[in-house]
Amino acid sequence: MAGKKTKKQSNKSWQGRLTADADAQTAEMLASLDVDFALWRYDIVGSIAHAEMLQQCKLITKTELAKIKSGLKSVAADLQAGKLKLRIELEDIHMVIEKALIDRIGDVGGKLHTGRSRNDQVATDLRLWARDAADNLSDSITALQTALVAKADQYSHVVMPAYTHLQRAQPILAGHAVLAYAEMLQRDAERLADARKRIDICPLGSGAVAGTSLPIDRLATAKTLGFAGITRNSIDATADRDFLAELCFACAMIGVHLSRWAEDWIIYSSVEFGMIELNDAYCTSSSMMPQKKNADTLELIRGKSATAIAQLTGMLTLIKGLPLAYNRDLQDDKRFAFTTVAAISQALSVAAGIVATSEFKESNIADGLDAGFLDATALAEYVTAKGVPFRTAHQIVGKLVAQAELQGKTLAEMPLADLQAACDKITPDVKKHLGAANVVKRYSPEGSAGAKQLRKQLAFWKKKLG
Repeated sequence: MAGKKTKKQSNKSWQGRLTADADAQTAEMLASLDVDFALWRYDIVGSIAHAEMLQQCKLITKTELAKIKSGLKSVAADLQAGKLKLRIELEDIHMVIEKALIDRIGDVGGKLHTGRSRNDQVATDLRLWARDAADNLSDSITALQTALVAKADQYSHVVMPAYTHLQRAQPILAGHAVLAYAEMLQRDAERLADARKRIDICPLGSGAVAGTSLPIDRLATAKTLGFAGITRNSIDATADRDFLAELCFACAMIGVHLSRWAEDWIIYSSVEFGMIELNDAYCTSSSMMPQKKNADTLELIRGKSATAIAQLTGMLTLIKGLPLAYNRDLQDDKRFAFTTVAAISQALSVAAGIVATSEFKESNIADGLDAGFLDATALAEYVTAKGVPFRTAHQIVGKLVAQAELQGKTLAEMPLADLQAACDKITPDVKKHLGAANVVKRYSPEGSAGAKQLRKQLAFWKKKLG
């Protein structure tokens, strides 16, 4: 109609419906380049696989495929070299790459997005990243376990106290204590392996929400990208971030286990305990107190668990109320996932160095080993083996401990007559059952803290870790 003004349109190629672009503050909110730049390699790989599939399905020609692949490799080289300008109005790394490709090869570059939405594109990139993250975390766990097994082997002869309620409980071999952490980490590795099965499913081809009317081959793309299979439901495929939440949970559990280990070794390295000497390279001093040797790396590792737990909470909160399917809230999923993986990867790497270079202070441990009546349970079991009900034996030994404490003696130092006065079943052979070293020799069940059992554990771990 004559005289009717034409509405101004958005400058963005993917916003033909809109008549205006965002103002500066809104553009900043819409942008995620500061975090999703880390996905550029996965986006390039995913885009090449998608283009190859389009050519196989006759949706683009071989010549067009060659141009697209050459252009994407050129963009990748510039991204690697830091030469490509990241314009905030392009919002994310995916549109940065697409715009750079079109600028270089013309309209052919615009064909790359055929049969694809940013929704399934981003979901695919994230799964590729998460798959690598799970693999890298697993490798780091193996490295830490290897250091723990070597340390357990090195100190397989050292008898030390075990604690419950942070009070001395029973004597154990130091190697047995060290391998407890290897067991925790093994569960973490298994969780990652299990999560990887659900990560390793390709959503590409699901489009924005309902797929596409174009004759694409999803299985071909998935195979090229090394995925084990494809998603069954296009709606779920673009909205699903369970795999990221699961990865964050696995990281949080790793963080919790590392935090427990760090707490133990912080305590054991203190002057009061004096059981472990940390290498200076993993400690700091004080700006005021020149004598200080602080276990700062262990404290920071302990702190990384807070990061992982917080990011898991954030991820779950982000996705808990989202209607199907994709919502822009999911733009922030990467902030949680990337942060937690980075924190735990760093913690695992440093932890391996701490373990490899720390030393158990054997003489200190030996000097204080008889404190705390570590052999009390063994004495109760000795009496039980003589035919006395365990609850009765428990009461007898409890009274003997109180008596020994008043006398300033250990149970092994108590006169045989005093022991026999408490229980007439006690005979002179009791002395072979008292004292921490004797107790450790007599542990019987599989998995307990004796030398025979430790040798089996070490053999298992050495074979498993190669």
